Amino acid sequence: MKRKFVTFSRIISTGVVNFVRNAWLAVAAMAVMVVTLTIVLFSLIANATFANTIQQITDKIDISAFLKDEVTPEQRSKLLADVRALPNVERVTYVSKEEVLQRYLKDNATNPELMSAVSQTDNPLPATVQIKPRDLNRLEEIRTYFSKPDIAALLSDEVSYSGDRKEAIDKISHATNILQRAGVIAVLVFAIISVLIIFNTIQMAIFNRRDELTIMRLLGASTGYIRGPFVVESIIYGILSALISVFLIRSLFVAAHSTLEASSLGLLDIQYSAEYFKAHFWSLLLMQLGVGILIGAVSSVVATRRYLKFKTHK
Repeated sequence: MKRKFVTFSRIISTGVVNFVRNAWLAVAAMAVMVVTLTIVLFSLIANATFANTIQQITDKIDISAFLKDEVTPEQRSKLLADVRALPNVERVTYVSKEEVLQRYLKDNATNPELMSAVSQTDNPLPATVQIKPRDLNRLEEIRTYFSKPDIAALLSDEVSYSGDRKEAIDKISHATNILQRAGVIAVLVFAIISVLIIFNTIQMAIFNRRDELTIMRLLGASTGYIRGPFVVESIIYGILSALISVFLIRSLFVAAHSTLEASSLGLLDIQYSAEYFKAHFWSLLLMQLGVGILIGAVSSVVATRRYLKFKTHK
């Protein structure tokens, strides 16, 4: 056990020494890794912020179905039960003709013409079923249900998910999907670039130390003992890059917050992003460290597995 601890300590110390020795060589690898981890962190925060914005929009969006006056209480009850059973329905609210009229009068109290038009006839406004959806991307499911002949026969007009409103909601959903996919693609692209650069950095380090590694091999050093310092060196890349990326994001939010206060813009999304970052700081930091260590370790293991044995036996 003591011998294993000594060996492990030597691997760690050698990896640290190699990192210091190859500091300039590591600059390019760390620079790209910092960019990668910054994009990872920014994408995560942006997705959380965008999800919050979409949720706020979703909370304000509902689909309204307008019932004919001839609909019986039994038909209405069955309709409400069926709508509540739809997978994409979160909440269903029934608004009677009288309640619709009261809301109309309240909303248009300052418009004499509209008030006069309603007062000259019996209540012309239909009872309404308001549906709160769970997912904006699946609103078509609800509209399809109300398009069934037996259900459409109960309606006095098309559901509100149509025309310009449908187009606006669909654009919001489409924009959400595009931004999420773009974030994932950007993270994957830069992660691959980071792995390739660290891979080449370790390859160059192995090449520069090929004579020393050959001697170590001849003296009986195991593959793990020779590979270990390179893995430690790459893990240091990941740790430092993670800390730098978190510092950059924090600085960005501090600068943005100061700018917003100075200009009195008060952008809600930036404020939410800063609050989200602050509230989840430690979990985000641990995530960044984990991703950085993973990228560094995987890169070095692949590089050493492919090149170390060849170089030491050349």
